Amino acid sequence: MKKLRIKIDLFIEKVLVLLLSAMVLNVLYQIFTRYFTSNPSSFTDELSRFLMIWLGVLGAAYVSGKKKHVSINLLQSKLGHQFKKNIEIFVSIILIIFSFNVLVLGGFNLVYITFVLDQYSPSLNLSMSIVYSVIPLSGILIIFYEMCNNLK
Repeated sequence: MKKLRIKIDLFIEKVLVLLLSAMVLNVLYQIFTRYFTSNPSSFTDELSRFLMIWLGVLGAAYVSGKKKHVSINLLQSKLGHQFKKNIEIFVSIILIIFSFNVLVLGGFNLVYITFVLDQYSPSLNLSMSIVYSVIPLSGILIIFYEMCNNLK
């Protein structure tokens, strides 16, 4: 399980770097076309928005798995070791339930609806189901990470 987690971590890190690099290049291209040509690019705004969505949601799942997400640990620092462990397990169970119901089930439902309704983005003509597919993917990753963190 640990080897699989390391491989997934490395893959997600590479994807996040690629997304951020693409977003930076896209914004630089938009700046160039806006100020140095008389014909500003029409797709760059939409592409940067979609890249930001993927970067934010996938990055949140990755950071959650690394246990580097913002948290308030005032109560945990004042409790004993066993009670602290019980709270971590309880929070993980709540996170797994939330991720499964909202991100995985709700996300797959959103992807399915946008696919069936045949919704496309205006500038890129990209299926919105592709854009929204990061939601269930991130939910699955959060569940995977929470299970890995508690099965140690």
